[in-house]
Amino acid sequence: MTAEPPPPDAAAGFAALGLRPELIRAVTELGYEEPTSIQREAIPILLSGRDLLGLAATGTGKTAAFALPLLQGLRDAPSSPLPAALVLVPTRELAIQVAEAVHRYGRDLGVSVLPIYGGSSMGQQLRALRRGVDVVVATPGRALDHLGRGTLRLDEVRLAVLDEADEMLDMGFAEDLDALLSATPPQRQMALFSATFPRRLRDIADRALRDPVRIEVGREQAAPGEMPRIRQLVFVVRRHDKRAALCRVLDMEAPQTALVFCRTRLDVEDLTEALGSRGYAAEALHGGLTQSHRDRAMQRLRAGTADVIVATDVAARGIDIQHLTHVVNYDAPAAPEQYTHRIGRTGRAGREGTAITFLEPRERRLAHRIEQLTGQPIESAQVPSAAALRARRLDVLREQVRGAASAEGLEPFRAICDSLSEDLPPLDIAAAALKALHAASWNDDLEEIPSYALTPPPRAARRDESRAPHGRASRGAREGGGTDAGAGRGGDRADARDGEWTRLFIGLGRRARLRAGDLLGAILNETNLSRDVVGRIEIAFNVSFVEVRADVAEQVIAALRSTNLRGHRVNVRLDRGQR
Repeated sequence: MTAEPPPPDAAAGFAALGLRPELIRAVTELGYEEPTSIQREAIPILLSGRDLLGLAATGTGKTAAFALPLLQGLRDAPSSPLPAALVLVPTRELAIQVAEAVHRYGRDLGVSVLPIYGGSSMGQQLRALRRGVDVVVATPGRALDHLGRGTLRLDEVRLAVLDEADEMLDMGFAEDLDALLSATPPQRQMALFSATFPRRLRDIADRALRDPVRIEVGREQAAPGEMPRIRQLVFVVRRHDKRAALCRVLDMEAPQTALVFCRTRLDVEDLTEALGSRGYAAEALHGGLTQSHRDRAMQRLRAGTADVIVATDVAARGIDIQHLTHVVNYDAPAAPEQYTHRIGRTGRAGREGTAITFLEPRERRLAHRIEQLTGQPIESAQVPSAAALRARRLDVLREQVRGAASAEGLEPFRAICDSLSEDLPPLDIAAAALKALHAASWNDDLEEIPSYALTPPPRAARRDESRAPHGRASRGAREGGGTDAGAGRGGDRADARDGEWTRLFIGLGRRARLRAGDLLGAILNETNLSRDVVGRIEIAFNVSFVEVRADVAEQVIAALRSTNLRGHRVNVRLDRGQR
């Protein structure tokens, strides 16, 4: 008999990276088995004092990769009430998570850590800063607020970390990041972590990092012959069939916990209500909800009283759901890179996960771009048939009866069976009871939902398809926390042929109370162009972006430069990120 290999020695694995015994003990007690790839590569670099550019997918262990060397460096820092380390993150949820992780790792070192984010008590943050903290974990907006008040001083920061840097850029924090980093000492060490590396982020990296070591780490791959940790499925269905298809797939998959992504907050509310009517304990997350509502939704999910979270991208940023089994792209991601952010929330820590994506026929090409980006195949799947769903429901019913038979409180029902058995065979009584229960639980009026092949149609068909009028997106804000979608060209950029559309940068955002409707109205009123020349509108905190047809881009730029938006003359130009 072949002896089983010994389990991995976490202490030996982390000790080989040069970490202190207190930190090794902390990660061992937290159940870490061995360092992840990003931790093995990043920790020695940061311990050596070099700047680091780390490109790694969500869920690869980035927090420990910078938190452990950060804590070790604090042991040698002189005693001071000013923070020695600054970690900037895109959302309040991620600020809380990172702060908790730093506290857990450094509990034996006596390190104090403070999360700073909007929506929490300013007074409490001020008192903590006056007492003095070692590590500040902050969202850029609230950190800049404290910096302007003089209540946050960064003169003695030895290590600055940008976590999920690409997400912060997408939310319009580029100027805030520059202001915060310029307030830190020029000799400080710097680490930048991101899942993607767009051109705008390269500009920040060039300014902020000094001779950085660049590492790129993808998701841990399964060994040859093993199942991949994330099973990726794509269903190509018509738009009006998506809701029924989602419910049918969830019925078949029976996820323990699922995170479903929608494009707009209105879609989130509608889908949450639809899932609730189908018996799912679904919770909504979007930028229009209060923080207390968001906190209650997450508490229900972690307590096991909710099994589905329906969210927009911005609202889902930074949330950490343990044992998330399924990620569902109900609406296609805006770009292939966004897909990696979404599905990175499942399949963590060696567990298996499932990523399900619903595409409309015109969006099929996005699947091939995702495959090129991830280097992993995506499985084209068919929506479960009515017969398969009926069989699945009978299986569920069988398990329900088996569970009920082992429970207490059956005496009243046995009495009913005794009285019925005088006229009916016992098997007929049981079958009739199951039929009644089945009818009460599910509507059996099922129709087949057509699925389409993932392979794109022939070139001629694609040309005809690209000329078809595009559906309009919701008039509501796409996501109050970060982007707004005007009622423009719906769907992904893949709808347009290369060169048809371009994106404009507008130097004004939500901070000036700019709305998508303001921008759309200004374009149409000042240019007298038709509505169909304007595509997706994104409103971030400090800046905005709008897609327009390439042949009218210069006309739109000239018109917006000569008018006022919310009382401001603004900088308008082609977005450098697409050049």
